[in-house]
Amino acid sequence: MGRGTAELVDLLVLLGMGAVVPLGLALIDEPGLARVRRLWPLAAVPGALSLWLPRGPLATGTAACYALGTIAVAAHAPLRLARTRSLARSLAPAEIAVLTALAMPSVAGLALVAERAGYQLFGFDLDILALTVPHFHYAGFTAALVAGLVCRAVPGRPAARWAALSVPTGTLLVLGGYFVGNWAELVGAAVLTAGMWLVGLLTWRDLRPRAEERSGVPRFTGTPVLLGVSAAVLAVTMLLALWWALGEASGIPHPTLGWMAATHGVGNALGFALCSLLAWRRLALAPVPPMPPIPQETLR
Repeated sequence: MGRGTAELVDLLVLLGMGAVVPLGLALIDEPGLARVRRLWPLAAVPGALSLWLPRGPLATGTAACYALGTIAVAAHAPLRLARTRSLARSLAPAEIAVLTALAMPSVAGLALVAERAGYQLFGFDLDILALTVPHFHYAGFTAALVAGLVCRAVPGRPAARWAALSVPTGTLLVLGGYFVGNWAELVGAAVLTAGMWLVGLLTWRDLRPRAEERSGVPRFTGTPVLLGVSAAVLAVTMLLALWWALGEASGIPHPTLGWMAATHGVGNALGFALCSLLAWRRLALAPVPPMPPIPQETLR
């Protein structure tokens, strides 16, 4: 990975650490997460510093501070699951997506610590570890969270439930593909792309018109544009992801990592993640409460 690409990747990671994760955490109504969000700079600032330090103990230590912050977020996934007393409720597609979102930043945090230490975790090249960090901020955390938000916003649509299931599934398959091989990663990319295209379609067809109807309210002004941009960007960026994964698996010509960072990476970070999270912050549909338990009388 060239120096220019590495610097661009670092900038995307900075955006993820400093803006995307705290914006996303604000959309999840989970006890304790508000405190984590208030204290998030204690993790994000050292994490950002680690990107600009040379590899070694100091960079590893500052990266570990960020990893601890991501672990604090991930710890709320089992806590949230434990509070959901019904297995059927906890396995609802929207809830699966939110639980996945809570867990994914910790993968990025672990990869960051290993890369800053110069340690080839599980035998992965340091460039792969460096790219894993932004991937699990955007394709992991943000994509799963937005899929869950969309599913809860249009609960009657089967496509919304499929999106909320396929985005986490695709993300985990891509992660598994790191260990299994390029063809498995291609399957994950295909599943993730299908899920994100469904998210984009539902955002464009269902949520954007709803926001347009309320655009006269000051806090909704500009929200339809943000939703429209986030949906349109996904159509292109996920096609690039699929092309790259297919090329890696089959050997056909495909974009370089530098080109992918400048197109797929920047598009997903700015066009999808930032625009969609800003839009959801303005919508009355957020926050996302835990799924309530099924009334006891319905279990009899």
